[in-house]
Amino acid sequence: MSSFLLNSDIEEIIERLKDYASEFSGKRILLTGGRGFLGRYFTEVFDGLNQHVLKEPVQLIVLDNLITAGKEGASIPSFENIEFINHDVIQPFSYDRKIDYVIHAAGIASPYYYRAFPLETLEVAISGTKRMLELANSHNAKFTFFSSSEIYGDPDPKHVPMQESYRGNVSCQGPRACYDESKRVGETLSYIFHTNEGTHTNTIRPFNVFGPGMQERDYRVLPNFASRIKGSKPLQVYGTGNQTRTFCYITDAMVGFLLVILKGVPGEAYNIGNPNPEISMVELVKRIEAISKDEVKYELMDYPDSYPADEPNRRAPDIRKARTQLEYSPEVNLDEGLKRFLSWTQGVYSGEQ
Repeated sequence: MSSFLLNSDIEEIIERLKDYASEFSGKRILLTGGRGFLGRYFTEVFDGLNQHVLKEPVQLIVLDNLITAGKEGASIPSFENIEFINHDVIQPFSYDRKIDYVIHAAGIASPYYYRAFPLETLEVAISGTKRMLELANSHNAKFTFFSSSEIYGDPDPKHVPMQESYRGNVSCQGPRACYDESKRVGETLSYIFHTNEGTHTNTIRPFNVFGPGMQERDYRVLPNFASRIKGSKPLQVYGTGNQTRTFCYITDAMVGFLLVILKGVPGEAYNIGNPNPEISMVELVKRIEAISKDEVKYELMDYPDSYPADEPNRRAPDIRKARTQLEYSPEVNLDEGLKRFLSWTQGVYSGEQ
């Protein structure tokens, strides 16, 4: 297994899925964005299922053009029954053997990177999604689209926590629009293929997933904090620090994602995250300080030019749909997740970010 992830986390995911995973036995799965943060987890989990759970192995085809993969993603592991293809999903792709599942996880998710690559962000979520839907449709494969909680935009407080039925409050001309709006279009494409072509589609809306494997130069809040803790520097909190989020540890997220892929009702979208606690960024600093037992200093600062402002003030998922339809239930609380993540970053991060 990869030194960039925790073996114990991969084992935990596999253990929690073993009663459901038999459906994957002997199937061929195409995974886009396979060397990104989530993609590397999928790769390790499918390898673990092949070794310990499945009677017949999954054949996994991993696509990635490595544009934001970093050194962790660019190091391609050699696993039996797993094939890596360097490919940009914006470009045409065909495969001559039967595909059973398409997991479209390619995308540019960090605000820092989609600020730097706005057109590529649009293209992968629109053109890439359309190409992968066409591929899934031609193989009669199940298709899963990784959308984002960002599709809800800056929500009306009456709709927090957000249900899947909430239509959102998104700016089509704001600094985050290339990401938010392209994910919304990707969802629309999935809806059209499901209703017009009969493709089995599902949409996943992840809420602030974190854990080992996040690059130090990811530039999202927890890698930023962890890097500065490693470097003994005060944490930098953008804006007022009053914006709130909930955070979902990677093991809970991966279990939820795979339950959607296995059990999702055709055509449906699912929030996957941990609804509790909804905390401000300043409260997050205090939570980190409490579990570290050392003083953690922080400073409020304006948004840097490289990071898009216009953040949603609140973001928290209503996961009743996933609980009811998929039997999804997060098990790792925030303090435990932070302990695992920060322990890992202390050994891996340089502190130079």
